[in-house]
Amino acid sequence: MDDTAAPQPQNLQPFIVADELIERDERDEGYEDGSDGSSLTSIASRIRSGVSENGRIYAAYGKAGEFSARSLMCSEYGMPQDEKEADRIDMAHEKYFLLLDRNRYLAPIKENPQQILDLGTGTGIWSMDVADAFPSAQVTGVDIAPIQPSWVPPNCRFEVDDVEASWTFKQDYFDYIFARDLLFAIRDWPKLIRECYAHLKPGGWLELESIYGVLGCDDDTLPEDGSFRQFDSLVQEAAIAFGTPLTDPDKYKGWLEAAGFETVVERKFKIPSNPWAKDKRLKMVGLFERENFLGGLEGMSLRLFQKGLGWSPEETAILLAKVRSEIKNTRYHAYYPFYVVYGRKPQSV
Repeated sequence: MDDTAAPQPQNLQPFIVADELIERDERDEGYEDGSDGSSLTSIASRIRSGVSENGRIYAAYGKAGEFSARSLMCSEYGMPQDEKEADRIDMAHEKYFLLLDRNRYLAPIKENPQQILDLGTGTGIWSMDVADAFPSAQVTGVDIAPIQPSWVPPNCRFEVDDVEASWTFKQDYFDYIFARDLLFAIRDWPKLIRECYAHLKPGGWLELESIYGVLGCDDDTLPEDGSFRQFDSLVQEAAIAFGTPLTDPDKYKGWLEAAGFETVVERKFKIPSNPWAKDKRLKMVGLFERENFLGGLEGMSLRLFQKGLGWSPEETAILLAKVRSEIKNTRYHAYYPFYVVYGRKPQSV
């Protein structure tokens, strides 16, 4: 990679020990031939109107199919909103539960919150779990894509809206606001964080969780000239062109502090790209991540590369075939950093 590549963040978790007993690449032929019988489907089944592009359905603002330069930079979300993506989101939810040592959040919120807001709720799975955990709370999930279920806990509801537009909620209203992996979605993080601050009650908490989109490898097992490294660099380039840099999580802490939040905490984790880790918990996280990555690879890349880099679907497909092979290779000890940042609105403001 060149010298201008985004740096790895500091103060990550310690070095992850690899499982030396893995002797061969784990294969998933369902991805090789493009069939629907992948292990992503089987895992997702166990745990639980947009624009058509390249055979996938995406959420988009404005008139369907109208993609001006302004809409590209200011209004589109880069991930699909179809059933395949919903399965991937639900599986990622379980991956993060394992990664955070069986926690759905890390902020020290009070025992009986009254109002909780979930930004970019996706399938609504986090909102529903938290609604079950806090019967005292009304949990509101907001997303641009109407893919949430109809049967939900009585204290959970969903709204279709753009979280970057002006908010219609009351100010000083929420006890806790949560957002996870708003990748390729937010063009102005400082503005969104200021909105969160204004709409939290004094003493309320904001928590942001996200992948830091720069591939890491601590033992040099991942080839610098390989397809996975190339893909990683291209995604970073496309995300910048899309207006949503994947290095934004490194700025969350500073942005929260600038907005007035206090007691701001930043924690960083590592997500193995496949089950290469020796630690049993991280091995399972890596299993989920491999399926998560393979399941979302096409949907993420087609739109990003086409609109961000000007690639054709055929060019993208050729690269992705090579990337899939490297993602499955357990001899490559790659990972992505994951940030959790939370802060409290002062009691007296």
